[in-house]
Amino acid sequence: MLKELINKIQESLLSVLPIAVIIFVLAVSFVPLSPGTFLLLTVGVALLIIGMGLFNMGADMSMQLIGEKTGARLSESKRGWLIAGVAFILGMLITLAEPDLRILASQLSSEIQPYLMILVVSVGVGLFLAIAFLRILLGISLKYILLVGYVAVIALSFFVPEGFRPVSFDSGGVTTGPMIVPFILSLGAGMASMRYGKNASSDSFGLISLSSLGPVLAVEILSVIFSIGGGAYSPSPVEVLSDTRDAAITYFEGLGYYSLEVLIALAPIAVFFIFFQLITKSFSKKQTIKIVVGLAYLFFGLTVFLTGANVGFMPVGREIGASLGSYMSGWILIPVSMVLGNFVVAAEPAVHALERQVLKLSAGGVSLQAIRQSLRIGVSIALGLSALRVITGISILYLLVPLYIAALVLSFFTPDMYVGIAFDAGGVASGAMVSGFILPLMIGACMQISGNVYNDAFGCIAFVALTPLVSVQILGIIYKAKVKKATTELLIANDELIEYKEVSYATEEI
Repeated sequence: MLKELINKIQESLLSVLPIAVIIFVLAVSFVPLSPGTFLLLTVGVALLIIGMGLFNMGADMSMQLIGEKTGARLSESKRGWLIAGVAFILGMLITLAEPDLRILASQLSSEIQPYLMILVVSVGVGLFLAIAFLRILLGISLKYILLVGYVAVIALSFFVPEGFRPVSFDSGGVTTGPMIVPFILSLGAGMASMRYGKNASSDSFGLISLSSLGPVLAVEILSVIFSIGGGAYSPSPVEVLSDTRDAAITYFEGLGYYSLEVLIALAPIAVFFIFFQLITKSFSKKQTIKIVVGLAYLFFGLTVFLTGANVGFMPVGREIGASLGSYMSGWILIPVSMVLGNFVVAAEPAVHALERQVLKLSAGGVSLQAIRQSLRIGVSIALGLSALRVITGISILYLLVPLYIAALVLSFFTPDMYVGIAFDAGGVASGAMVSGFILPLMIGACMQISGNVYNDAFGCIAFVALTPLVSVQILGIIYKAKVKKATTELLIANDELIEYKEVSYATEEI
């Protein structure tokens, strides 16, 4: 177990190091940081590496096993009402405590009460997770449900006050964070494993995408009913540190706060596991011990990771954003954001959970290297577009709507498995690093150039959740074309071989 943990931490080091190096280069060049903020960043990098390693270890040991067993038992029941009810309760309970959602809600100033935002988003996730499970049970194609859902999102967005549109789109991205993703992915895998046929593997994907679609609709409806949007943004003050003792106190306070957050997040899963085991007796004694140890790894790993991301990176993001906003009227923000986007996706724990699921269910048929590269391209483009909005103030609908249309059109030309992977990939890419570092960076830049924070800075999470839908589906189309070409070449080679044998046989006869 120790060797495996060391391997996980080494993987985390390779994931976090590139973005840390970029930030350090910025900090010692044309975006200087205050000594206190730089110290927070240094400690934060170390905590991110250790936390991600512990989290990935815990997810492998606990969340995957719980989710697969639960999904398999639900599928065995064949009762739609039971499956939908359990899915709704699970989706709502887990989302109520999703750390990424709390990070976003805490940055909304006085525009909306954080707990109301969290409750509405949780209901949205629960409803659409129930729909996602029924889709698997009934064998309905994912692309048709996504088409209806996104058409509804786009249509309703025109009635949402302009100042709240970006927030409503962001709410879908933050729900698919490090807590909910491993659990939902394994739930889908367990349920799909009880079905047979050519769509069994592809059916396990798509739960994340539908779970992130529900919150957008829910928040849009909330905004339309109560006319929320357009208020002034009041940022929380950035704490100035005078010495290393202040930095240590800040981190200890952060560890205490996020340990409570993670404990609240894990409590519903732990209670559900105990309840499920008492009723079904699905886990052996050895598996039960493994899950308990895994949950402990999850607790410590996610606590350390979130502390590093939010205490170490959030003030850095705000400070770097403000500095970039003062250069070249802010235009330098675009290339810097795109470079950060190329690496920030690798530092998201939920991305690693999706990669493990893709590798397992595709039996190596889907190239993880290609998926990673397409994700990097997608997130880089997303952050470039986000920076463009901060500088120009262009409406989010002018960029989001064409991308949504492109993603939906591509879904009819992409293999089903890649459609599911693509829509799930968008959700997992928009995690703690985006909400805890990239969003503050955009807010800092927007405030520096005197932009409207709600209109222009918020929405970057939505772009990160959207562009991979296009880039991964394009990868799927390329893969489909290569398979078709290889099949054609094989058939031609077989025909030539048969023809050669027939000619040889005829020559021998003569």
